[in-house]
Amino acid sequence: MAKKTLIPCESPFPSAKEDAKQVSYDYGTPQSHSPSYRLAYDDFDFIMRDELRPVRLQLELLKPELAQLEQKIQSTVVIFGSARIYDNEAALKALQDVEQTLSSNPGDPELESNLAIACSMLTKSHYYDEARKLGTLITQGAKNLNQTLTVVTGGGPGIMEAANRGAADIGGKSMGLNIVLPGEQKPNAYISPELCFQFHYFAIRKMHFLMRAVALIAFPGGFGTMDELFEALTLIQTNKVRRIPVILFGQQYWNKVINFDALVEEGVITQCDRNLIQYAETAEQAWHLILESYTINGDNQPDNKATL
Repeated sequence: MAKKTLIPCESPFPSAKEDAKQVSYDYGTPQSHSPSYRLAYDDFDFIMRDELRPVRLQLELLKPELAQLEQKIQSTVVIFGSARIYDNEAALKALQDVEQTLSSNPGDPELESNLAIACSMLTKSHYYDEARKLGTLITQGAKNLNQTLTVVTGGGPGIMEAANRGAADIGGKSMGLNIVLPGEQKPNAYISPELCFQFHYFAIRKMHFLMRAVALIAFPGGFGTMDELFEALTLIQTNKVRRIPVILFGQQYWNKVINFDALVEEGVITQCDRNLIQYAETAEQAWHLILESYTINGDNQPDNKATL
C-alpha cells in the first residue's frame, strides 16, 4: 500500500496579528475600558514601562537581525566617520558663509575660531570623496568576487552618507544603523530602504555593527567615531569577537588626536594591541588591506587568514 504524503498545513491557531485586528476594547463597560484589558503586545503604555526594558532590548536586537536574514546579509564592511565632514561644495559654502559673517564683524574671536574650523573642514572634505569611492569599491569588488559583502554605516550625514552613496552609485545595497538623538537625526537618502534601521539603545546598535563585520574602517571623527572604534578594538583585544582588519583612514589625523605609541610606552597596551591598527590614505589602499586579510571561499587559505 502506497504511503501518503503529509502536507504541511497552516497553524490552527489565529496569529497574534489576526487577534489584534479582531479584538474590540470597547464594549461600553468599565471592564473593557480598563487599561488592564488590552492585549499585552498591543498595549503601547505597557511596552514602554521601565520594567519592560529587557523586552525592548531583545526586540531591538531581533528586528534588524530578522530583516538581515531575510535580505541574505552575510558579511559586512563597517565604515565609521564624522557626520560633519561634507563634500567639497558644501564645505566651501560653509567657509564662504563664515567669511561673509566675519567681514561684517571683523575681529570677533568666536567668528575667527569658526573660520579656522571651516578651513579645517574644507581640507578634510576629500575624505567624503574617498569614503564614497570606498563604498563603490567594496560593492563592486564583492560583485566581481561573487561575495555577499555589504557596506554598513551609522546611517547619518557626512562620511556615513558618502559610503552609502558610493554603494548606491553602482546600484548596490548598503545598510544604515541610525539612532535616536536629541537633535534631528534622519537617515541619509542613499541607504537601501529595506536595510535602514533605527535604534534607541547604543549598545544594541554597536552589536549589530560587529555581528557580521569582516572589516572596520574609521575615517576622521569625534566622540561617536572614537566610541565605536575603541569598543571594537577592546572586543578584538579581549577575544570577544574574531580578529578583523581595523583600518584608520588618514594617519596624520589619527596620529594628531590619539597617541597610540604613547599607550605602548606607558605599558597600558602591548605592541600586539598596537598592531591591530592599520592605516590607509586612499580608498584603493583600504580595499587592498581588506583583501589582503582574507582568502576567497577558503581557497589556499593560510593559517593566519580568514575566509571572506
